[in-house]
Amino acid sequence: MTYTSSKVIELGSAAFRQPNASSHCKYLHGYQLKAELTFGCNELDNNNWVYDFGGLKDLKTIFNNQFDHTTVISGNDPELDTFKDLNDKGIIQLRIMDSGVGIEKFAEWCFKTADTFVEEASEGRVWIENVTVYEHSNNFASIGKQPKRSTLYVDEEGTKTHVEVKEEPEVEEEKEEDITQNTEDTPDQKYSGAARVGSDVREGNFSDPFAGTTWGNS
Repeated sequence: MTYTSSKVIELGSAAFRQPNASSHCKYLHGYQLKAELTFGCNELDNNNWVYDFGGLKDLKTIFNNQFDHTTVISGNDPELDTFKDLNDKGIIQLRIMDSGVGIEKFAEWCFKTADTFVEEASEGRVWIENVTVYEHSNNFASIGKQPKRSTLYVDEEGTKTHVEVKEEPEVEEEKEEDITQNTEDTPDQKYSGAARVGSDVREGNFSDPFAGTTWGNS
């Protein structure tokens, strides 16, 4: 059984641009970003929670450091040196993302960061199921993964290790042999001795409903 719970976290006001875009998105612009995180686990904690949201303070700080009042620029931006110069002059707080920028890439960054954070904090009990980053109510992007089993193993001495858990292959259920016999007679079959009700089409008796029965014989 898999449990999930979700939390919305304010990322902050970030400026960025798409240097390869042919639209106005090539210009520096910004949004008040927020992320919805969905947590997953197979076993609840002693409070019957998937994850204690009160323990997300450090993760929020990491998110805010990346996106709050920052300028997030792609590592391949042709004007990267210009942005670095602005950062050196104290005009912007520059954040460089080698993988690229945009809410899809921001969701990916938040996903990887949060998944590592909660896995370590929960000692393998919890993972991040999905992250959705919003520019505003009309624009958002998501990234997720399939639920996984916990890899945490605790031996009798209390030593905690992580082990690979392989999914059991699905075994197709064997179908019971169909022992039902087709009782319909064909022209080449003989009567089994049971009474027949209805026209005996083998003999061309379409009008006599009792033809072929012992009580229909005169």
